[in-house]
Amino acid sequence: MRIAVGSDHRGFALKAHLVSTLAKAGHEIVDLGCPGVEPADYPDFAFAVGEMVASGGAERGILVCGSGIGMSIAANKVRGVRAALCRTVEDARMTRRHNDSNVLALSERGLDDPHVDELVAAWLSTPFEGGRHERRIEKIREYEERC
Repeated sequence: MRIAVGSDHRGFALKAHLVSTLAKAGHEIVDLGCPGVEPADYPDFAFAVGEMVASGGAERGILVCGSGIGMSIAANKVRGVRAALCRTVEDARMTRRHNDSNVLALSERGLDDPHVDELVAAWLSTPFEGGRHERRIEKIREYEERC
């Protein structure tokens, strides 16, 4: 799977960990920054990852900042992005099953969580259920087209 990743300076260490882990698992990674721990503004990277996913340049995106909240807010401004901040494996599974999320937002504190790799793997491997959930996703798409 082609995955776009991005972080601000606070999320850099977790992003670096995920880039390595995902590449070893056979995924193609597009690292859109930031390049290190020097202060960087999270919206720049959220927009870049969101635009790549929305355009089809990547199948999924993963973003990391201090809390994950700012990245989630910024990425969701990109038409076609359904970014979800997940803190548990169950969050990751449910946002894929019911919301067809295409961008995962994480907190840099996840680097200390021994389940972060499991959370990311669950998010990547869980399929969208469709059915009644497709109707809801379509309402989001229609709203985006009107605005």
